[in-house]
Amino acid sequence: MNPLKFKQNRSLDVIALGRLCVDLNANETNRPMEETRTFTKYVGGSPANIAIGSARLGQKSGFIGKVSDDQMGRFITDYLKKNDIDTTGVKIDRTGAVTGLAFTEIKSPEDCSILMYRDNVADLKLHPSEVDEAYIKQSKALLISGTALAKSPSREAVFVALEYAVEHEVTVFFDLDYRPYTWTDEAETAVYYNLAAQKCDVIIGTREEFDMMEKMLNIEESDDYLTASRWFSYRAELVVIKHGGAGSISYTKDGGTHRSGIFQTNVLKTFGAGDSYASAFIYGLMNGQDVSEAMKMGSASASIVISRHSCSDAMPTKQELQNHMETAVYERA
Repeated sequence: MNPLKFKQNRSLDVIALGRLCVDLNANETNRPMEETRTFTKYVGGSPANIAIGSARLGQKSGFIGKVSDDQMGRFITDYLKKNDIDTTGVKIDRTGAVTGLAFTEIKSPEDCSILMYRDNVADLKLHPSEVDEAYIKQSKALLISGTALAKSPSREAVFVALEYAVEHEVTVFFDLDYRPYTWTDEAETAVYYNLAAQKCDVIIGTREEFDMMEKMLNIEESDDYLTASRWFSYRAELVVIKHGGAGSISYTKDGGTHRSGIFQTNVLKTFGAGDSYASAFIYGLMNGQDVSEAMKMGSASASIVISRHSCSDAMPTKQELQNHMETAVYERA
């Protein structure tokens, strides 16, 4: 069962909106950041990774965002173009804002962390006037993530994009992507997350991310079914709640429940799993797979990326994903 309908007469499959940054992943693993001397540079940011993952799987992907007017900004834009991502919606900041940096620490497969530099970053300077209605109208789907809601004017740009998407029947995916360090307080976070989620068709997040959203409702006990049911009173057709190593569970508005397990892999790092899951999951749904199979595809993609050094560069091709699903051991939830 797949509850989603996509407008097929569109030139783009999915447009992602939000964070464009640079990941600097530690080359020396199994040691703390203090002892790390060299890093490898990659394009990063959750929506960027999802767009790249979608393009690797053969989808026609586009992006709406903002980059710094410097070498880092050009590095990001060039990388998107090399990966066949349409950059019509990527704007250049002229205020002197910089590119956000994410330094990763890989102490062990279970102990990884990210040190973020997010002051005066270009991606949060995206203005509502820079969101083109005609561009969004060209797409079957729009992907937003929570980080873009953290500051003005980026948050207003997100809501403008959501209005255009709803008006033109563009299916909206919301990857919650909650990063506490980008927000002032949890109350502010919950307000804007909830307002955005009300306009989305598919909501994807961890149990902890949904818990954050429910704090403003004074809900004290986590319950996946009740969480999903709340969003079905708005636009949502599908809600996916991820439980890490325990797999994920999804609910559809018609009362369906689907569970997905995980694929065994040699884990190098933990970050990147959510982005790779989302890209393959969305790809599966947009190509007619039922929800259970799309979730399984997401899990397979996540297991590939956490076994590799990067996030964006590690996103699998369609053939790599198919081979992995056929050969890797799958553990049902």
